[in-house]
Amino acid sequence: MALRPLRVDWVATPPPGAYPHRRQGAPRRAYTGPPSYPVPPRWGFPLLAWRWPTSVATDDDRPADSIDQAQRAARTASHALGLAALTSLWAAGSELWRYVLLLLSRYGALSGTTVGVSDAMVVSSSVVMVVASALALVFTLLWLRRARNAAAAEAGYGPSRSDREVLIGLVVPGVNLVVPGSVLAELEHAALRGPATARPAPSKLLRWWWGLWAFAAVFAAFTVAWGFRSSVQAMADGVLLHAVADLLAAAVAIVTAVVVRRITALLLPVDAAAIRRMRVVDVKDAPTPVLRPIRPSGSPR
Repeated sequence: MALRPLRVDWVATPPPGAYPHRRQGAPRRAYTGPPSYPVPPRWGFPLLAWRWPTSVATDDDRPADSIDQAQRAARTASHALGLAALTSLWAAGSELWRYVLLLLSRYGALSGTTVGVSDAMVVSSSVVMVVASALALVFTLLWLRRARNAAAAEAGYGPSRSDREVLIGLVVPGVNLVVPGSVLAELEHAALRGPATARPAPSKLLRWWWGLWAFAAVFAAFTVAWGFRSSVQAMADGVLLHAVADLLAAAVAIVTAVVVRRITALLLPVDAAAIRRMRVVDVKDAPTPVLRPIRPSGSPR
Protein backbone atom coordinates (compact mmCIF):
# COMPACT_ATOMS: atom_id res chain seq x y z
CA MET A 1 0.00 0.00 0.00
CA ALA A 2 1.49 3.35 -0.99
CA LEU A 3 1.43 6.21 1.43
CA ARG A 4 0.65 9.68 0.18
CA PRO A 5 2.15 12.70 1.88
CA LEU A 6 -0.17 14.63 4.13
CA ARG A 7 -1.26 17.94 2.63
CA VAL A 8 -0.93 20.94 4.90
CA ASP A 9 -2.42 24.32 3.99
CA TRP A 10 -0.91 27.35 5.68
CA VAL A 11 -3.28 30.26 6.17
CA ALA A 12 -1.84 33.66 7.13
CA THR A 13 -4.12 35.99 9.03
CA PRO A 14 -3.28 39.46 10.34
CA PRO A 15 -2.71 39.70 14.08
CA PRO A 16 -5.37 41.34 16.25
CA GLY A 17 -5.17 45.12 16.18
CA ALA A 18 -3.32 45.39 12.87
CA TYR A 19 -6.36 46.95 11.18
CA PRO A 20 -9.32 48.86 12.58
CA HIS A 21 -12.38 46.77 13.37
CA ARG A 22 -14.87 46.67 10.47
CA ARG A 23 -18.43 47.43 11.37
CA GLN A 24 -21.06 44.79 10.80
CA GLY A 25 -22.89 45.33 7.50
CA ALA A 26 -20.22 47.63 6.09
CA PRO A 27 -19.19 46.90 2.49
CA ARG A 28 -16.10 44.74 2.10
CA ARG A 29 -13.17 46.53 0.56
CA ALA A 30 -11.93 45.36 -2.79
CA TYR A 31 -8.69 43.49 -3.23
CA THR A 32 -5.78 45.94 -3.49
CA GLY A 33 -2.81 43.58 -3.66
CA PRO A 34 -0.76 41.34 -1.38
CA PRO A 35 -1.10 41.85 2.37
CA SER A 36 0.93 44.55 4.03
CA TYR A 37 1.16 45.87 7.56
CA PRO A 38 1.50 49.44 8.79
CA VAL A 39 4.17 48.34 11.28
CA PRO A 40 6.71 45.50 11.23
CA PRO A 41 4.86 42.41 12.47
CA ARG A 42 5.95 41.07 15.85
CA TRP A 43 4.49 37.62 15.41
CA GLY A 44 5.85 34.57 13.68
CA PHE A 45 7.64 31.31 14.29
CA PRO A 46 10.72 31.21 16.57
CA LEU A 47 14.15 30.93 15.00
CA LEU A 48 14.47 27.26 15.90
CA ALA A 49 14.77 24.10 13.88
CA TRP A 50 11.71 21.90 13.85
CA ARG A 51 11.85 18.89 16.16
CA TRP A 52 9.50 16.28 17.46
CA PRO A 53 7.52 17.50 20.46
CA THR A 54 8.92 16.35 23.79
CA SER A 55 7.61 16.50 27.31
CA VAL A 56 8.25 19.78 29.10
CA ALA A 57 9.37 19.57 32.72
CA THR A 58 7.02 21.24 35.13
CA ASP A 59 7.77 22.65 38.54
CA ASP A 60 6.73 19.37 40.15
CA ASP A 61 9.15 17.37 38.00
CA ARG A 62 12.16 19.55 38.67
CA PRO A 63 14.44 18.71 41.61
CA ALA A 64 13.92 20.70 44.78
CA ASP A 65 17.51 21.94 44.73
CA SER A 66 19.64 22.32 41.61
CA ILE A 67 23.40 22.27 41.25
CA ASP A 68 23.42 26.07 40.83
CA GLN A 69 21.66 26.50 44.16
CA ALA A 70 24.13 24.12 45.81
CA GLN A 71 27.01 26.08 44.30
CA ARG A 72 25.67 29.38 45.66
CA ALA A 73 25.11 27.81 49.07
CA ALA A 74 28.66 26.44 49.01
CA ARG A 75 30.05 29.90 48.31
CA THR A 76 28.11 31.38 51.22
CA ALA A 77 29.11 28.54 53.55
CA SER A 78 32.78 28.91 52.59
CA HIS A 79 32.73 32.61 53.44
CA ALA A 80 31.00 31.92 56.77
CA LEU A 81 33.52 29.19 57.59
CA GLY A 82 36.37 31.55 56.77
CA LEU A 83 34.93 34.14 59.15
CA ALA A 84 34.58 31.47 61.84
CA ALA A 85 38.22 30.48 61.34
CA LEU A 86 39.41 34.08 61.69
CA THR A 87 37.41 34.65 64.88
CA SER A 88 38.70 31.35 66.29
CA LEU A 89 42.26 32.48 65.67
CA TRP A 90 41.46 35.77 67.38
CA ALA A 91 40.07 33.90 70.38
CA ALA A 92 43.13 31.64 70.49
CA GLY A 93 45.42 34.67 70.43
CA SER A 94 43.48 36.26 73.29
CA GLU A 95 43.80 33.10 75.37
CA LEU A 96 47.52 32.85 74.66
CA TRP A 97 47.99 36.49 75.67
CA ARG A 98 46.15 35.77 78.92
CA TYR A 99 48.44 32.79 79.56
CA VAL A 100 51.50 34.98 78.96
CA LEU A 101 50.17 37.48 81.50
CA LEU A 102 49.70 34.63 83.97
CA LEU A 103 53.35 33.69 83.53
CA LEU A 104 54.44 37.31 83.96
CA SER A 105 52.38 37.68 87.13
CA ARG A 106 54.65 35.19 88.87
CA TYR A 107 57.39 37.84 88.99
CA GLY A 108 55.31 40.85 89.95
CA ALA A 109 51.93 42.52 89.94
CA LEU A 110 50.40 43.56 86.62
CA SER A 111 48.66 46.85 85.88
CA GLY A 112 44.89 46.94 85.99
CA THR A 113 44.71 48.34 82.46
CA THR A 114 46.65 45.42 80.97
CA VAL A 115 44.53 42.86 82.77
CA GLY A 116 41.32 44.68 81.80
CA VAL A 117 42.27 44.81 78.14
CA SER A 118 43.15 41.12 78.21
CA ASP A 119 39.82 40.17 79.81
CA ALA A 120 37.92 42.32 77.31
CA MET A 121 39.72 40.66 74.41
CA VAL A 122 38.96 37.19 75.74
CA VAL A 123 35.26 37.90 76.31
CA SER A 124 34.68 39.77 73.05
CA SER A 125 36.57 37.24 70.92
CA SER A 126 34.70 34.35 72.53
CA VAL A 127 31.31 35.95 71.88
CA VAL A 128 32.15 36.80 68.27
CA MET A 129 33.55 33.31 67.71
CA VAL A 130 30.37 31.66 69.01
CA VAL A 131 28.17 33.83 66.78
CA ALA A 132 30.35 33.28 63.71
CA SER A 133 30.52 29.54 64.36
CA ALA A 134 26.73 29.36 64.69
CA LEU A 135 26.28 31.19 61.38
CA ALA A 136 28.82 28.93 59.70
CA LEU A 137 27.00 25.87 61.02
CA VAL A 138 23.65 27.11 59.70
CA PHE A 139 25.00 27.92 56.23
CA THR A 140 26.91 24.63 56.08
CA LEU A 141 23.76 22.67 56.95
CA LEU A 142 21.86 24.58 54.26
CA TRP A 143 24.55 23.69 51.74
CA LEU A 144 24.46 20.07 52.90
CA ARG A 145 20.71 19.85 52.33
CA ARG A 146 20.87 21.35 48.84
CA ALA A 147 23.94 19.34 47.88
CA ARG A 148 22.30 16.08 48.96
CA ASN A 149 19.19 16.83 46.90
CA ALA A 150 21.25 17.84 43.86
CA ALA A 151 23.45 14.74 44.17
CA ALA A 152 20.38 12.52 44.48
CA ALA A 153 18.92 14.03 41.31
CA GLU A 154 22.17 13.45 39.40
CA ALA A 155 22.94 9.97 40.76
CA GLY A 156 19.38 8.67 40.49
CA TYR A 157 18.97 7.52 44.10
CA GLY A 158 18.27 9.29 47.37
CA PRO A 159 20.37 9.43 50.56
CA SER A 160 19.95 6.78 53.24
CA ARG A 161 19.16 9.34 55.97
CA SER A 162 16.51 12.04 55.97
CA ASP A 163 17.23 15.66 56.84
CA ARG A 164 15.73 15.17 60.30
CA GLU A 165 17.95 12.16 61.01
CA VAL A 166 21.02 14.09 59.90
CA LEU A 167 20.12 17.02 62.17
CA ILE A 168 19.57 14.71 65.14
CA GLY A 169 22.89 12.98 64.43
CA LEU A 170 24.66 16.34 64.58
CA VAL A 171 23.09 17.34 67.90
CA VAL A 172 23.25 14.15 69.99
CA PRO A 173 26.64 13.93 71.80
CA GLY A 174 28.67 10.92 70.83
CA VAL A 175 26.60 10.26 67.72
CA ASN A 176 27.82 13.52 66.20
CA LEU A 177 31.31 12.02 66.04
CA VAL A 178 30.21 9.40 63.49
CA VAL A 179 27.16 10.70 61.60
CA PRO A 180 28.77 13.79 59.94
CA GLY A 181 31.54 11.77 58.35
CA SER A 182 29.13 9.07 57.21
CA VAL A 183 26.77 11.65 55.68
CA LEU A 184 29.59 13.38 53.80
CA ALA A 185 30.94 10.02 52.61
CA GLU A 186 27.52 9.16 51.13
CA LEU A 187 27.30 12.63 49.58
CA GLU A 188 30.74 12.29 48.01
CA HIS A 189 29.81 8.86 46.67
CA ALA A 190 26.65 10.24 45.08
CA ALA A 191 28.51 13.27 43.69
CA LEU A 192 30.93 10.87 41.99
CA ARG A 193 27.90 9.12 40.42
CA GLY A 194 28.79 5.88 42.16
CA PRO A 195 26.34 2.96 42.03
CA ALA A 196 23.76 2.68 44.79
CA THR A 197 24.82 -0.89 45.60
CA ALA A 198 28.50 0.00 46.20
CA ARG A 199 29.77 0.91 49.66
CA PRO A 200 30.93 4.55 49.92
CA ALA A 201 34.70 4.86 50.20
CA PRO A 202 35.61 8.31 51.58
CA SER A 203 38.54 10.10 50.03
CA LYS A 204 41.73 10.93 51.89
CA LEU A 205 40.66 14.54 52.41
CA LEU A 206 37.34 13.43 53.87
CA ARG A 207 39.02 10.94 56.21
CA TRP A 208 41.34 13.66 57.47
CA TRP A 209 38.36 15.96 58.04
CA TRP A 210 36.46 13.21 59.83
CA GLY A 211 39.36 12.52 62.23
CA LEU A 212 39.96 16.22 62.84
CA TRP A 213 36.25 16.81 63.52
CA ALA A 214 36.07 13.95 66.03
CA PHE A 215 39.31 14.93 67.79
CA ALA A 216 38.27 18.61 68.05
CA ALA A 217 34.85 17.66 69.47
CA VAL A 218 36.39 15.34 72.08
CA PHE A 219 39.01 17.94 73.01
CA ALA A 220 36.34 20.64 73.37
CA ALA A 221 34.34 18.39 75.71
CA PHE A 222 37.51 17.69 77.72
CA THR A 223 38.22 21.44 77.97
CA VAL A 224 34.71 22.12 79.26
CA ALA A 225 35.06 19.35 81.85
CA TRP A 226 38.46 20.69 82.89
CA GLY A 227 36.89 24.06 83.66
CA PHE A 228 35.06 22.58 86.68
CA ARG A 229 38.38 22.21 88.53
CA SER A 230 38.98 25.08 90.96
CA SER A 231 42.70 24.96 91.70
CA VAL A 232 44.99 27.75 90.53
CA GLN A 233 47.11 25.45 88.38
CA ALA A 234 43.97 23.94 86.84
CA MET A 235 42.70 27.41 85.95
CA ALA A 236 46.03 28.27 84.32
CA ASP A 237 46.03 25.02 82.39
CA GLY A 238 42.41 25.70 81.37
CA VAL A 239 43.51 28.92 79.65
CA LEU A 240 46.02 26.96 77.57
CA LEU A 241 43.44 24.27 76.82
CA HIS A 242 40.98 26.91 75.59
CA ALA A 243 43.65 28.28 73.25
CA VAL A 244 44.31 24.85 71.78
CA ALA A 245 40.55 24.22 71.42
CA ASP A 246 40.19 27.50 69.51
CA LEU A 247 43.05 26.55 67.20
CA LEU A 248 41.40 23.19 66.53
CA ALA A 249 38.11 24.97 65.79
CA ALA A 250 39.89 27.18 63.25
CA ALA A 251 41.46 24.12 61.63
CA VAL A 252 38.07 22.37 61.43
CA ALA A 253 36.50 25.45 59.81
CA ILE A 254 39.25 25.71 57.19
CA VAL A 255 39.21 22.01 56.30
CA THR A 256 35.39 22.05 56.21
CA ALA A 257 35.48 24.88 53.68
CA VAL A 258 37.88 22.84 51.53
CA VAL A 259 35.58 19.78 51.72
CA VAL A 260 32.55 21.89 50.79
CA ARG A 261 34.29 23.30 47.74
CA ARG A 262 35.56 19.88 46.64
CA ILE A 263 32.20 18.13 46.86
CA THR A 264 30.52 21.04 45.10
CA ALA A 265 33.09 20.79 42.31
CA LEU A 266 32.24 17.09 41.95
CA LEU A 267 28.57 18.00 41.49
CA LEU A 268 29.31 20.41 38.66
CA PRO A 269 29.28 19.08 35.08
CA VAL A 270 32.60 18.51 33.37
CA ASP A 271 33.89 21.57 31.55
CA ALA A 272 34.29 20.82 27.86
CA ALA A 273 37.30 23.16 27.62
CA ALA A 274 39.13 21.11 30.26
CA ILE A 275 38.78 17.83 28.34
CA ARG A 276 41.74 16.89 26.19
CA ARG A 277 40.55 16.17 22.69
CA MET A 278 41.87 13.05 20.97
CA ARG A 279 42.37 12.48 17.27
CA VAL A 280 43.23 9.47 15.14
CA VAL A 281 46.87 9.64 14.02
CA ASP A 282 47.38 6.22 12.49
CA VAL A 283 45.46 2.97 11.95
CA LYS A 284 47.43 -0.28 12.03
CA ASP A 285 46.43 -3.79 10.97
CA ALA A 286 43.06 -2.61 9.68
CA PRO A 287 41.37 -4.53 6.83
CA THR A 288 41.33 -2.91 3.43
CA PRO A 289 37.97 -1.21 2.87
CA VAL A 290 35.80 -2.45 0.03
CA LEU A 291 35.58 0.25 -2.65
CA ARG A 292 32.56 0.70 -4.86
CA PRO A 293 33.13 0.05 -8.56
CA ILE A 294 33.54 3.14 -10.66
CA ARG A 295 30.74 3.55 -13.22
CA PRO A 296 31.11 5.67 -16.34
CA SER A 297 29.24 8.92 -16.47
CA GLY A 298 25.72 8.61 -17.78
CA SER A 299 25.39 4.85 -17.20
CA PRO A 300 22.22 3.62 -15.51
CA ARG A 301 22.43 2.71 -11.89
